[in-house]
Amino acid sequence: MNLRLEENTNDEIGELTKWFNTFMKSLIAQRNVEEELRNAHDDLERRVLNRTTELAVTNQSLREEIVVRTKFEKEIKRLSFHDALTGLNNRASFEQELQLLKDNDSNNISIMMCDIDGLKLINDSLGHNSGDLLLVKAARIIKESLRENDYVARIGGDEFIVILYSNEMSVVEAICTRIRKTVEVYNQENAHLPLSISIGYAICTSVSKLDEVLNEADNNMYREKLYRGKSVRSALVNTMMIALEARDFINEGHVTRVQDMVAKMGLDLGFSERQLADLKLFSQFHDIGKVGISDKILFKPSALQPEETVVMRRHAEIGYRIAQSAPDLVLIADWVLKHHEWWDGSGYPLGLKGEEIPLECRILAIVDAYDAMTSDRPYRQAMPHKEAVTELNKSAGTQFDPDLVREFLQILNTN
Repeated sequence: MNLRLEENTNDEIGELTKWFNTFMKSLIAQRNVEEELRNAHDDLERRVLNRTTELAVTNQSLREEIVVRTKFEKEIKRLSFHDALTGLNNRASFEQELQLLKDNDSNNISIMMCDIDGLKLINDSLGHNSGDLLLVKAARIIKESLRENDYVARIGGDEFIVILYSNEMSVVEAICTRIRKTVEVYNQENAHLPLSISIGYAICTSVSKLDEVLNEADNNMYREKLYRGKSVRSALVNTMMIALEARDFINEGHVTRVQDMVAKMGLDLGFSERQLADLKLFSQFHDIGKVGISDKILFKPSALQPEETVVMRRHAEIGYRIAQSAPDLVLIADWVLKHHEWWDGSGYPLGLKGEEIPLECRILAIVDAYDAMTSDRPYRQAMPHKEAVTELNKSAGTQFDPDLVREFLQILNTN
């Protein structure tokens, strides 16, 4: 805007014109300053708005990060006091709970100790996945058998501890009964992977010391475990044999035929009745370690790959551990380990040679091979008797004891 007037005279009009021009110049300058201020203000507002938006976004991110971090810290704290496998409280949590009970001088409680029977046997034979399944199931059974305010923790590999906030015998006995009945129901539906839990408890009285109650519960549990241990382990082994038969690994009649033939050989070799009984028991359970071998390898119709052969050969050692764990099979455990040794020393797992191999293993190797050759398999038909005899003679002195091969063939000819 240009409102400047011409200054042509020196009279009053000229003076007025000068004043007017000066005023307008000042006014225009003022307006320019105001415009600059307005622009600066608008720019500042925009910058403040942008910064405020940025801060809002940053604040939101910080809030979300705090929420995530809080959840993470809570989860870390939860995990530090909980067992990862079963989801129950762990030993650290139990120690904390125990200290609280001691600090509060609580005596209106009972302590229950629970221990899974034969878990090592399950782990060694069926694998740790099966053992973990049992642990998870046992944890669920124990927890669901308790009342809402009771406390349970897994404090060891196969051990659980329960704090019952009651010192009434009837309450404790009722919970023990619930656990045992639920285990029975589970076993009826899961015969392939049976569960057994030993339970011991102790009730806190007004004069009891908490550590003494814990020791009493633990002792009572171990007393029950020792009392039931032999029958439990035997039952587990029998269950494994049933599992092998259910998987059709053991052909129908195979065990009976092998037992009959090894008994005939034992009689000819002068075995006592006790020795014959052990030999027949061995012939029944020698392959029990195969319960720990996957069906994919066990039933593969074609030749095994080298790495599969390594896995398959582990069954002798798995069977040894199972037999060592079962009181009824301890006497034959060494034979179970060595029943795949060869006369020439090229067998497994120890590479024994000749008479280093137990006689019982040498007898079974011949009988088992003959019955396998003359029985139908999924991938081949039974071999005729004469061909099986030829194969035995070929392997005499390498796989088999040559003297025992002759003894066995003589028995076959006689029968």
